[in-house]
Amino acid sequence: MLSLFTKSSEKSDLLLLALFAVVVFAMPIWLAPFGAAYPDLMQRFAIYGIFATGFNILFGLTGYLSFGHAAFLGVGSYTAVWTFKLLGMNPIPAIIAAIIVAGLFALLIGFISLRRSGIYFSILTLAFAQMCYNLAYSVLTPITNGETGLRVLRDDLRLFDAPTVGDGGPLLSHIGGIEMTGMPGFYFAAVLLVIMVGLAMRIFRSPFGMMLKAVKTNQTRLNYTGVNTRPYTLAAFVISGMYAGLAGALLCVIDPLAGAERMQWTASGEVVLMTILGGVGTIIGPILGAALIKYFENIFSAFNDQTLNDIFSFLPDQLQEGFVSVTSLFVGEGWNLSLGILFVIIVVFLPGGVTEGLNRIGRFGLRRLGIGHKSKNEDETSPAPGE
Repeated sequence: MLSLFTKSSEKSDLLLLALFAVVVFAMPIWLAPFGAAYPDLMQRFAIYGIFATGFNILFGLTGYLSFGHAAFLGVGSYTAVWTFKLLGMNPIPAIIAAIIVAGLFALLIGFISLRRSGIYFSILTLAFAQMCYNLAYSVLTPITNGETGLRVLRDDLRLFDAPTVGDGGPLLSHIGGIEMTGMPGFYFAAVLLVIMVGLAMRIFRSPFGMMLKAVKTNQTRLNYTGVNTRPYTLAAFVISGMYAGLAGALLCVIDPLAGAERMQWTASGEVVLMTILGGVGTIIGPILGAALIKYFENIFSAFNDQTLNDIFSFLPDQLQEGFVSVTSLFVGEGWNLSLGILFVIIVVFLPGGVTEGLNRIGRFGLRRLGIGHKSKNEDETSPAPGE
């Protein structure tokens, strides 16, 4: 019976993953009405979705809140650019190198930070991230190029690139002559997003994932029963760091440039907001949160008075001026205000994030259709428990 349930669960996961893949690959179609169907933004949706998914493996499963994951994002970026400079502009070796280096770096930081839990763990990860930021910004300038940022130059070694690659234009990553910009770049990131989500689903359903959930539920009780939880939490920390390293490498696939600003504490706070906004501990929630934040950052921040006047042009002049003057406070440079209000509303009314809201809408729709609940007569005639 257990094997039948396992097979059924695997089939269900494959079906959900296939549905997710269809939604992701169709983004150029269904995002068009929202003004977000251009490749660069869709790439960022996918990249930060990977970043948030990896963070959710740590925070959502174990309950360990890290404020230092931007360090792994930055390490992945620097590793990818150095791989471009030394080997060539093919993104595959850069991605592999970034995942490995970020994983090793996460192993070192996690080995130290996981000696503490709760707020002390969070402070330790924040301290490590700020140390990495300051090292990249000033101390390690020969490696990181300081505040200017590390970029690929034409006179770099690039062992496996033809001498003509990049001539006559900016140096761009490519696979088989296809540059990873525009729609090819988006679909490359989208494929990796689907793969990483599939891996996260396997982790969530695995015995390893169940142990991580047990750590979140009551780590003290596990310790008293003789279970050593540190290897499990350290493994989750390393996997999460590798996801962040992959995201950092993909940012350099779009633009072969790595800067210290990716290691700032604000970047670590951003992925926390993405995960909470979408739904902690869910598979799709962090990706929705990442998409929402990047949408606000790139779309709402681009609105100006002319755009608002066009939107409210159907109103009489006085009303139009009033609406423009009020809404201008929440867009453009004030887009963070809109995001803050949205975050407060979701935390207060939907503690489970956007996914909780979608679940409520789905249940309401099923109730309206008469599905998912019993009628009064069925409840009265149903047998009592144990009969």
